[in-house]
Amino acid sequence: MIGVTEEERGVCGLAVNTIHIMDCVEGMRRLQAGSVDVIVTSPPYNIGKNYNSYHDRKPRQDYLEWMGEVAAEAARVLADDGSFFLNVGGKPRDPWIPFDVVQRFRAHFELQNVIHWIKSIAIEKEDVGDYDRIAGDIAVGHYQPVNSPRYLSQCHEHIFHLTKNGDVTLDKLAIGVAYQDKSNIGRWKAAKRDLRDRGNTWFIPYPTIRSSLPHPTTFPVKLPEMCIRLHGCRPGLLVLDPFMGIGSTALAAISLGVDYIGFEIDPAYRGIAKTRIEEACRRRGDPGD
Repeated sequence: MIGVTEEERGVCGLAVNTIHIMDCVEGMRRLQAGSVDVIVTSPPYNIGKNYNSYHDRKPRQDYLEWMGEVAAEAARVLADDGSFFLNVGGKPRDPWIPFDVVQRFRAHFELQNVIHWIKSIAIEKEDVGDYDRIAGDIAVGHYQPVNSPRYLSQCHEHIFHLTKNGDVTLDKLAIGVAYQDKSNIGRWKAAKRDLRDRGNTWFIPYPTIRSSLPHPTTFPVKLPEMCIRLHGCRPGLLVLDPFMGIGSTALAAISLGVDYIGFEIDPAYRGIAKTRIEEACRRRGDPGD
């Protein structure tokens, strides 16, 4: 196992700081009710991605019923003051997917925030305003171009922030940004320092890589980091990723000094995650296994 042993710490017999090889619904059923503080995950989108051990093209109704099972178990294991950050994207020919999926969560959660993960954006200089360091038009980030005269390229995905009752207090300034207009500091009652609410548009580009990805749909580590920080970090916080993949949520938890637990059905993906976790722990000087 990755991380501590069951004797050191466990949740109903499942070791924490571990990625368990098992179906996530089965795994969550073994967790104690209310035992998880934050869930960050990105389930398969059912758009035909080439996973090692999962067929990503189920009949739509079967897929959505499965998402309903995931939602029910996630609601049971999440603490009353917990946050669930659900990343779901679609595809140009089927843009309904994220909305169909989040409807299956509606019976169990309140939709407290909708965050837009921006992967790529183009801004013309005339729309930028008075930014001395921006001399011309800019286009930043990465996306997969769509070879179609009908559809636009997909440059963003949704992150649905789900909570039990819609009343979870967030640490918004933990992911805050500096004021562009410094005169707001002190003039606005809430602006006591040079930091403001980032809002619900997050520009998080993929890092530039020259080799193929070992997993077809992994998200950047910065995305779960920001989700966890927004919810609020504290000692003993437990983060769950039911679809751990190659370990991005685990790496985010390690970087923030909080605990994690995850499920993954593919041993190869878990092996890649194990290597990434061990490397991260070595950089921090922590034991990785």
